[in-house]
Amino acid sequence: MAIKIIVSYDGTDNDRDALALGNALASAGGELELAYVSHTADAGEEAHAKELLRKGALEVDRPDAPQHVELNASTPTGLRDLASRESADVIVFGSEYRTAPGSVVPGTSAQQLLDGSKFAIAIAPAELRSRSGYSIKSIGVLAEAGDNAPGETARGLAQALGATVVEPGNGPVDLLVVGSRDGAPEGTVQLSATADYAIETASSPVLAVPRAKVTTFGAAHAASAQA
Repeated sequence: MAIKIIVSYDGTDNDRDALALGNALASAGGELELAYVSHTADAGEEAHAKELLRKGALEVDRPDAPQHVELNASTPTGLRDLASRESADVIVFGSEYRTAPGSVVPGTSAQQLLDGSKFAIAIAPAELRSRSGYSIKSIGVLAEAGDNAPGETARGLAQALGATVVEPGNGPVDLLVVGSRDGAPEGTVQLSATADYAIETASSPVLAVPRAKVTTFGAAHAASAQA
């Protein structure tokens, strides 16, 4: 079974950034899905959401990607419930509205899931969609003490993509994998102040992984699913 990646998508430019990141992650042998959380049961709203998702899937040349309209008063709760039902591994967000180009600023929904999510959370910098031919060729790692999950996640993703894991401080990267803080419950995303600062100052997409839980890609994911 391929790794499952859900992109939070409403057709805005920042969510198009999320789509670009989700598509790059899915190229490591993953399954890409798009989700729109609707706060009303209005039929017109649902039809509008379905059309946005259809256009989003076409934008990354994945017309058959599963598309979900999730009804929930809370966007993060709706995404969490959907990810649980779909057995997803990663939820992808764009940065907050009006974020400076090249900067990463988690929005309200992403911030809530960065504190207690059981899934990895990815955040795209503003205007990632404009980086022609964006792909992940270099991966940086920020790990907390005693947690191998960020490094193993990065190495597995690098192997699946033919990318390189770069030592800290060795220049810019195409993706930064961030671990959860020491003391966080195993299998849960909770960031330290150091990780928060790394995200605030990042110019690359960020993938925050749960404590002591490797997010596996490509052949490694298939092997772990069969184990």
